[in-house]
Amino acid sequence: MNYYGTPVTNLIEELRRLPGIGSKSAQRLAFHIINMPEEHVEHLAEVLVSARKNIRYCKKCCTLTDRDVCPICSSDKRDHSTIMVVEHTKDLAAYEKTGQYNGVYHVLQGTLVPSLGKGPEDIRFKELEARLDSSPVKELILATNSSLDGEATAMYITKKVKPRGIRITRIASGVPIGGELEYIDEVTLSRALDGRIEL
Repeated sequence: MNYYGTPVTNLIEELRRLPGIGSKSAQRLAFHIINMPEEHVEHLAEVLVSARKNIRYCKKCCTLTDRDVCPICSSDKRDHSTIMVVEHTKDLAAYEKTGQYNGVYHVLQGTLVPSLGKGPEDIRFKELEARLDSSPVKELILATNSSLDGEATAMYITKKVKPRGIRITRIASGVPIGGELEYIDEVTLSRALDGRIEL
């Protein structure tokens, strides 16, 4: 039933299409937008349209950027011989926040999902191969998630890249800070044991 009139209902429906936004959140956001000053709403609309029109994939690493080549790939202060492979741009952002990594990235924009028929052609693997062909790379760091799909993707990349003689490493995963061992799954505990360090 249309309680609020067509414009409000349409706004709620469009917001509900966004990932992670349910009916109540969409309704709350819609009412918030409606109560914003008109110039703020217009600015929000302009920002959304501008982002959609101007954001593209970096020609080197496939992250989201407003340039042909993103600031990380175009920086001469980064170590271009080390590439960290991540699933999404948000993963790249998470590593950048640590300030501990000085190499470059390759963003797959997804993972292999064999159960859904999502294969290598559905992620940015061809672009990774092209990078490995065109520039000397010493190390490839696989930083996909520890999910089944992330592990499958890491194994696939390892199998395809290993013959090139490039060093391939996998990020460690294990027990989170504050985590209680009894609630942690066996794979995570096994990884934590394998990745132990000397004190």
